[in-house]
Amino acid sequence: MPRMTAARAAVEILRREGVSHLFGLPGAAINPFYAAVRAQGELKHVLARHVEGASRMAEGYTRAKAGNIGVCVGTSGPAGTDMITGLYAASADSIPILCITGQAPVAKLHKEDFQAIDVPSIAQTVTKLAVTVLEAAQVPGTFQKAFQVMRGGRPGPVLIDLPLDVQLTEIDFDPELYVPLPIATPRASVAQAEKVLDLLAAAEHPLIVAGGGIVNADAADLLVEFAELNGVPVVPTLMGWGTIPDDHRLMAGMVGLQTSHRYGNQTLLASDLVVGIGNRWANRHTGGLDVYRGERKFVHIDIEPTQIGRVFAPDLGIVSDARAALETLIHVARTRMAEGPLPDRSAWAAECRDRKRTLVRRTDFDDVPVKPQRVYQEMNHAFGPDVRYVSTIGLSQIQAAQMLHVYRPRHWINAGQAGPLGWTGPAALGVAVADPESTVVALSGDYDFQFLIEELAVGAQFKIPYIHVVVNNAYLGLIRQAQRGLDMDFCVQLSFDNINTPELGGYGVDHVKVAEGLGCKALRVFAPDGIGPALEEAKKLLVEHEVPVVVEVILERVTNVAMGTELDNVVEFDELDGVVDPIPTASGLRD
Repeated sequence: MPRMTAARAAVEILRREGVSHLFGLPGAAINPFYAAVRAQGELKHVLARHVEGASRMAEGYTRAKAGNIGVCVGTSGPAGTDMITGLYAASADSIPILCITGQAPVAKLHKEDFQAIDVPSIAQTVTKLAVTVLEAAQVPGTFQKAFQVMRGGRPGPVLIDLPLDVQLTEIDFDPELYVPLPIATPRASVAQAEKVLDLLAAAEHPLIVAGGGIVNADAADLLVEFAELNGVPVVPTLMGWGTIPDDHRLMAGMVGLQTSHRYGNQTLLASDLVVGIGNRWANRHTGGLDVYRGERKFVHIDIEPTQIGRVFAPDLGIVSDARAALETLIHVARTRMAEGPLPDRSAWAAECRDRKRTLVRRTDFDDVPVKPQRVYQEMNHAFGPDVRYVSTIGLSQIQAAQMLHVYRPRHWINAGQAGPLGWTGPAALGVAVADPESTVVALSGDYDFQFLIEELAVGAQFKIPYIHVVVNNAYLGLIRQAQRGLDMDFCVQLSFDNINTPELGGYGVDHVKVAEGLGCKALRVFAPDGIGPALEEAKKLLVEHEVPVVVEVILERVTNVAMGTELDNVVEFDELDGVVDPIPTASGLRD
């Protein structure tokens, strides 16, 4: 039996579990692991500037492609605590990432050694598994279990803490004999699928709510097939956006208090049956449950048993992987079609399409300073259906979800439940590493951009090109809008007169100089007619220099974005009449 250090065994297992990239920072307590990475020679490593940034990169990497597992690595003490917010964001959105931390030697764990802290105890509430490995011989089994746990059931993150002496201890391990553990996948039964089809047959205005579980299960094609077989319109959640193309005749819009469409909300309120697949009834989607539930019936299909009934009791709950459920539902639907036609939903679908055509928000503003709606209109024109958008939180993300168009699963990559500031840039780097052939476009407000802005240097150093659109109003815009209810505007202004850049006119931080100082290219736009040319120039710079390219658009200081307290009480602040771009049709997509 070959002998090697436990650290080397861990590295060999990573490769056999499909890992190809690591994101992290070396340090004294994790250096034996890095020595094993160097000796093994197959894993590529991206050196982050902050461990929290590394965790975001790992999450973006996972989310870009089915089967990916992003791995972030850090040393002992603060490296582990810096990862906690990254673990929280991944856990909240059901994203598997593996965090590996170094640790003080086993004999010193209780002696308050330098940078020795019980990271697994801190991380337990935001991981599926968090463990310090105390015996070197347990390292292979712990890593094997970690990958099974991350991928099984509702996916999520794992943290493995490796003491220095455990990493250095030699163990017997043969990588050629390693086999990943099997993943148990719950599957909807035929009887359960029959009941769903019965409920659909009895409904006049049914809808499918498509959640992020469909993305995780790589089942968007099956979702579209099932919707088309039954003629049922689809409402994707924010995490499920892209599971059905925006230009599909059955795409009925998003629903919610913020990241939603006017036509989506009206369609949900007109429905009488909602079939949720791979979703969790998030409060920003539902609003108040009395309005959301109304008199309609609900089916809830989710891989995690404890999600069924967590927010409200459905009329039918089914524990199943989304792909397995859709396979069974399609089988039952086709069996019924062989016996006779399924109910005709063409009138209901046409009604939904009519709302989609008429209940839209205006984007063609020519104001200076720029109104943010115009930015998203120009982004729709500049980027084709293959673009991958990355965003996280704030008015920028909310309005982007209201106005951008997405045509593919994993092409809207967004921190949903946690919404941490600073997530966007590092996550975009992870996405660009995972899919270097795609155009990756990040979208941030100025405050989100300033969090972890140092990670731009990572893109410059390692030639990881992406475009970062920054909409700058020198405000914490979402918080300012929320403060209206308290009749205040307090501690949310980022504006000041920058003595080095007077042409900014009080907008504060010179993001162009900062980005250029970190080795990137940057452009600034003050007027609406400059946005499109700047985006086209950014695409050229991306190819020419292979570094991140920042496009900053100076916005009007105050914009109140459409949102509300209930689905039937969303406040529209801007005029709705005017020229509105139709949803572009992406060639090659089913209609």
